[in-house]
Amino acid sequence: MVLALAVIAELNGVTDLRPNDTEESPFFYTFKVQCTSCRETHPNFVTMSRFETHEVSGSRGEANFVWKCKNCKREHSANVKAAPASYPQSDPPKTQNILEFDCRGLEFVEFRADGEWLATGLESNTKFSGIDLNEGEWFDYDEKAGEEVSITNVKWEVRRA
Repeated sequence: MVLALAVIAELNGVTDLRPNDTEESPFFYTFKVQCTSCRETHPNFVTMSRFETHEVSGSRGEANFVWKCKNCKREHSANVKAAPASYPQSDPPKTQNILEFDCRGLEFVEFRADGEWLATGLESNTKFSGIDLNEGEWFDYDEKAGEEVSITNVKWEVRRA
Protein backbone atom coordinates (compact mmCIF):
# COMPACT_ATOMS: atom_id res chain seq x y z
CA MET A 1 0.00 0.00 0.00
CA VAL A 2 1.36 3.40 -0.92
CA LEU A 3 0.71 6.10 1.65
CA ALA A 4 1.53 9.78 1.40
CA LEU A 5 2.30 12.44 3.96
CA ALA A 6 0.25 15.49 3.01
CA VAL A 7 0.38 19.01 4.40
CA ILE A 8 -1.74 22.12 4.20
CA ALA A 9 -0.47 25.38 5.67
CA GLU A 10 -0.69 29.14 5.28
CA LEU A 11 2.68 30.36 4.00
CA ASN A 12 3.11 34.12 4.27
CA GLY A 13 6.17 35.55 2.51
CA VAL A 14 7.79 32.11 2.12
CA THR A 15 7.45 29.14 -0.22
CA ASP A 16 8.98 25.70 -0.81
CA LEU A 17 8.49 24.39 2.73
CA ARG A 18 10.37 21.10 3.02
CA PRO A 19 12.21 18.95 5.57
CA ASN A 20 15.97 19.44 5.80
CA ASP A 21 16.69 15.93 4.48
CA THR A 22 20.14 15.24 3.03
CA GLU A 23 22.61 12.38 3.46
CA GLU A 24 24.81 14.70 5.55
CA SER A 25 21.82 15.80 7.64
CA PRO A 26 19.04 13.16 7.45
CA PHE A 27 15.52 14.03 8.56
CA PHE A 28 13.86 11.55 10.89
CA TYR A 29 10.16 11.26 10.04
CA THR A 30 8.13 10.65 13.22
CA PHE A 31 4.90 8.63 13.08
CA LYS A 32 2.42 6.55 15.02
CA VAL A 33 2.24 3.13 13.36
CA GLN A 34 -0.62 0.65 13.10
CA CYS A 35 -0.52 -3.04 12.15
CA THR A 36 -2.85 -3.75 9.22
CA SER A 37 -3.19 -7.40 10.30
CA CYS A 38 -4.54 -6.96 13.85
CA ARG A 39 -5.19 -3.15 13.78
CA GLU A 40 -3.06 -2.66 16.92
CA THR A 41 -1.56 0.86 17.11
CA HIS A 42 1.92 1.08 18.66
CA PRO A 43 1.67 3.31 21.77
CA ASN A 44 4.84 5.29 21.01
CA PHE A 45 5.93 7.39 18.08
CA VAL A 46 8.54 5.78 15.82
CA THR A 47 11.09 7.40 13.54
CA MET A 48 12.54 6.54 10.15
CA SER A 49 15.09 8.04 7.80
CA ARG A 50 15.18 7.54 4.04
CA PHE A 51 18.98 7.09 4.29
CA GLU A 52 18.88 4.19 6.76
CA THR A 53 18.04 0.62 5.82
CA HIS A 54 17.33 -2.39 8.01
CA GLU A 55 17.17 -6.06 7.10
CA VAL A 56 13.75 -7.61 6.67
CA SER A 57 13.69 -10.99 8.44
CA GLY A 58 13.39 -14.06 6.24
CA SER A 59 14.11 -12.20 3.01
CA ARG A 60 17.01 -10.64 1.16
CA GLY A 61 15.26 -7.30 1.26
CA GLU A 62 15.92 -4.17 3.22
CA ALA A 63 13.61 -1.35 4.21
CA ASN A 64 13.88 2.13 5.70
CA PHE A 65 11.63 1.03 8.55
CA VAL A 66 11.11 -2.49 9.91
CA TRP A 67 8.67 -3.10 12.76
CA LYS A 68 7.41 -6.17 14.56
CA CYS A 69 3.91 -5.88 15.99
CA LYS A 70 3.98 -6.83 19.67
CA ASN A 71 0.36 -8.02 19.47
CA CYS A 72 0.34 -10.40 16.48
CA LYS A 73 4.16 -10.86 16.21
CA ARG A 74 4.17 -10.14 12.46
CA GLU A 75 7.02 -8.14 10.95
CA HIS A 76 6.17 -5.24 8.67
CA SER A 77 8.19 -2.72 6.69
CA ALA A 78 8.04 0.63 4.92
CA ASN A 79 10.23 2.42 2.40
CA VAL A 80 10.38 6.08 1.46
CA LYS A 81 9.76 6.12 -2.30
CA ALA A 82 11.64 9.35 -3.21
CA ALA A 83 13.06 12.56 -1.83
CA PRO A 84 10.47 14.85 -0.22
CA ALA A 85 8.68 17.37 -2.42
CA SER A 86 8.54 20.99 -1.34
CA TYR A 87 5.25 22.63 -0.42
CA PRO A 88 4.65 25.82 -2.45
CA GLN A 89 2.88 28.92 -1.20
CA SER A 90 -0.66 29.19 -2.62
CA ASP A 91 -3.72 31.29 -1.90
CA PRO A 92 -5.93 29.68 -0.77
CA PRO A 93 -3.66 26.95 0.66
CA LYS A 94 -4.00 23.54 -0.99
CA THR A 95 -3.33 20.12 0.53
CA GLN A 96 -0.32 18.52 -1.16
CA ASN A 97 1.58 15.25 -0.77
CA ILE A 98 5.20 15.88 0.17
CA LEU A 99 6.38 12.31 0.79
CA GLU A 100 5.32 8.82 -0.30
CA PHE A 101 5.88 5.50 1.46
CA ASP A 102 5.54 1.93 0.23
CA CYS A 103 4.10 0.17 3.29
CA ARG A 104 3.92 -3.60 3.80
CA GLY A 105 1.61 -4.69 6.62
CA LEU A 106 1.58 -1.35 8.41
CA GLU A 107 0.05 2.08 8.15
CA PHE A 108 1.29 5.36 9.48
CA VAL A 109 -1.67 6.93 11.26
CA GLU A 110 -0.30 10.17 12.73
CA PHE A 111 2.67 12.43 11.90
CA ARG A 112 4.68 14.65 14.23
CA ALA A 113 6.76 17.41 12.62
CA ASP A 114 9.93 16.80 14.65
CA GLY A 115 13.15 17.97 13.00
CA GLU A 116 14.39 20.91 11.00
CA TRP A 117 12.39 22.41 8.12
CA LEU A 118 13.49 24.77 5.37
CA ALA A 119 11.70 27.48 3.38
CA THR A 120 12.61 30.17 0.84
CA GLY A 121 11.58 33.83 0.82
CA LEU A 122 8.77 34.30 -1.71
CA GLU A 123 10.11 37.53 -3.27
CA SER A 124 13.60 37.75 -1.74
CA ASN A 125 14.81 34.14 -2.18
CA THR A 126 16.14 34.35 1.41
CA LYS A 127 16.95 30.85 2.69
CA PHE A 128 15.30 30.06 6.02
CA SER A 129 16.55 27.06 7.99
CA GLY A 130 16.07 25.66 11.47
CA ILE A 131 12.29 26.02 11.16
CA ASP A 132 10.51 24.22 14.01
CA LEU A 133 6.91 23.23 13.20
CA ASN A 134 6.19 21.26 16.39
CA GLU A 135 3.79 23.95 17.58
CA GLY A 136 2.09 24.14 14.16
CA GLU A 137 3.39 27.63 13.41
CA TRP A 138 6.59 29.60 12.81
CA PHE A 139 7.38 33.31 12.60
CA ASP A 140 10.52 35.13 11.41
CA TYR A 141 11.65 38.33 9.68
CA ASP A 142 12.92 38.52 6.09
CA GLU A 143 15.62 41.22 6.12
CA LYS A 144 15.82 41.39 2.31
CA ALA A 145 12.06 41.77 1.86
CA GLY A 146 11.71 43.95 4.98
CA GLU A 147 8.70 42.05 6.27
CA GLU A 148 7.58 39.41 8.72
CA VAL A 149 7.21 35.90 7.31
CA SER A 150 5.24 33.05 8.81
CA ILE A 151 3.93 29.53 8.47
CA THR A 152 0.61 29.05 10.27
CA ASN A 153 -2.34 26.66 10.48
CA VAL A 154 -0.15 23.67 9.62
CA LYS A 155 -2.11 20.43 9.32
CA TRP A 156 -0.63 17.02 8.53
CA GLU A 157 -2.47 14.06 7.08
CA VAL A 158 -1.39 10.54 6.22
CA ARG A 159 -3.49 9.29 3.30
CA ARG A 160 -3.48 6.81 0.45
CA ALA A 161 -1.35 8.08 -2.41
